[in-house]
Amino acid sequence: MMDLRTFLPALLLIFGLATVLAQTTAPGTACEAKNATNCEECLSNVTCLWCIPTKSCVTYPVRTILPPHALCPLNDARWGLCWMNFQTLIITLAVLGAVLIIAIMVCLFCCCKCENFGSQRFDAKMERQGQKTKTKQEERRTEMKQRHDEIRKKYGLSGQNPYSRFA
Repeated sequence: MMDLRTFLPALLLIFGLATVLAQTTAPGTACEAKNATNCEECLSNVTCLWCIPTKSCVTYPVRTILPPHALCPLNDARWGLCWMNFQTLIITLAVLGAVLIIAIMVCLFCCCKCENFGSQRFDAKMERQGQKTKTKQEERRTEMKQRHDEIRKKYGLSGQNPYSRFA
């Protein structure tokens, strides 16, 4: 049975891929039609990439992940935001991804360590409580034995049992 924590991200990934594939299968003329415009107008469509030196709007090549240098150099390519070049965007996303992964790893480490620390503390507390109970029980046993010995002495039963020879 699939857990909700694994099902939800998988579902979001499938919907995201379906959206990207639906956008990429549409005719690529929408971006090329905006060649004579500016960066903001070109990037209003998510599938478009603006190249500064050629002032051209081209369909983003999703099959290659990064746009090839022949299409447009990374320093001059704009995607999503006109004021940020593609190279800076990639570096920023890589750094944010690395920070996020490190933060998750630190959280997992802290949670596991704290959980183990808590269970060790609980085990020590239970052991102390068990030891205390055992000590009290031994004291009660000693007191009870002492009381029984006093009663046996009082009634003269402290010696050897007269009926023990029949057993």
